Amino acid sequence: MAEELNVLRTWSSPWGLRVVYALKMKGLEYETILEDLKNKSDLLLEHNPVYKKIPVLVHNGKPICESLVILEYIDDTWKQCPLLPQDPYERAMARFWAKFGDDKLLPSIRSGFYTRGKEQEEGVATAIGNLKFIEKLLKGKKFFGGDTIGYLDLAFGWMANVISIMEEIAEIKLIDAETFPLISAWINNFSTHPMIKDLWPPRDRMIEKYKAIREPYLRKEA
Repeated sequence: MAEELNVLRTWSSPWGLRVVYALKMKGLEYETILEDLKNKSDLLLEHNPVYKKIPVLVHNGKPICESLVILEYIDDTWKQCPLLPQDPYERAMARFWAKFGDDKLLPSIRSGFYTRGKEQEEGVATAIGNLKFIEKLLKGKKFFGGDTIGYLDLAFGWMANVISIMEEIAEIKLIDAETFPLISAWINNFSTHPMIKDLWPPRDRMIEKYKAIREPYLRKEA
């Protein structure tokens, strides 16, 4: 029986991209269903009634929600090209740092992006402090998992996709080759990988989108 795989996501979401990258790595065929989050479909509300968010992976009619949960589901279900390390300790550490990225690093970067003045300076300083942890993780490695893209690379893929866009719009600097040589090299290695770059959202559209996202926050400060 053929597998039926559908991915509910938006064109720009880094969290949705995590899922399609993983499916690509596994060599799996899937169908993308693009959502408009301002007018959520009945299908999305049916499959994710708790959070009403994308991405959702629907495997043979069964929905799986939350991107990091989906990555683990994909890795557990299809054993080719493992995403997570085989060693239990390394697996636990990969999960820890993925959660750090979503729960600590990303909010600090957003703080520098959505604000101005002293608050922005404080947000940038906090983000740079958090990025130092990521720099240490890459010591001696091309990717977080070693020589090939794995779970943690997909979890941190938003950095390669979004940070430079936020830097350009907000006129801030978070990552440069002198301060973060390993992260800079990883961003280049990740973003130029054939599997990744073929799915990269258009930068001009991303800039337009993130400018629109930032504007309401700045109006609140005025």
